[in-house]
Amino acid sequence: MLESILLVTSLCMDAFVASFGYGTNKIKIPFTSVTVINFVCSALLAISLFLGSVIKDFLPESLSIGICFTILMVLGVSRFLEGVIKTYLRKKSTNRKNIKFKLLDLNFILDVYVDNTKADIDNSRTLSPGEAFYLAIALGLDGIAVGLGSGLANINYIQVVLFSLISDMVAVLIGCYLGRKLVEKVNLNLSWLSGLILIILAFMKLA
Repeated sequence: MLESILLVTSLCMDAFVASFGYGTNKIKIPFTSVTVINFVCSALLAISLFLGSVIKDFLPESLSIGICFTILMVLGVSRFLEGVIKTYLRKKSTNRKNIKFKLLDLNFILDVYVDNTKADIDNSRTLSPGEAFYLAIALGLDGIAVGLGSGLANINYIQVVLFSLISDMVAVLIGCYLGRKLVEKVNLNLSWLSGLILIILAFMKLA
């Protein structure tokens, strides 16, 4: 159970930070949009866990554990560097108006990854279910890799998905609430903590 809790905690931090940003920008996230974010992120995690478990059956146990360790370790270390990368991308986006690249809206999803509040396309100050879907895809990208890596090792898939359904919803609601309560914007970055949890998970797989 501890592994499941740590795994889900590392992933729901992105949802918390994103919703915190919406709260400080006075952008409302209706319950329907919260539900969309919750189910999309959990569905992506469930699919990646399933794919990982399928691949695991064709690999030796030692190799599966090694791949799982590598994926979690690489993701964990990269999360430490994520703040620097996002700062760089934000600076580039202010220096250049638009980088013309579009493939199935991937350009837009990259923008949302850099600045989560860009998901509010129509500037209505309310995140619609459609806009919430784009945000959920951006938030779920890390979940796909983490889920795939975790699926290669022994983990309770049902437990993880159930925890994800609960934690994502709680993270979004609390994050948005706390953001609205702050008078000034706060640049909240918990990537380092998420990365630390993933690194701990990686070493737990070797135990």
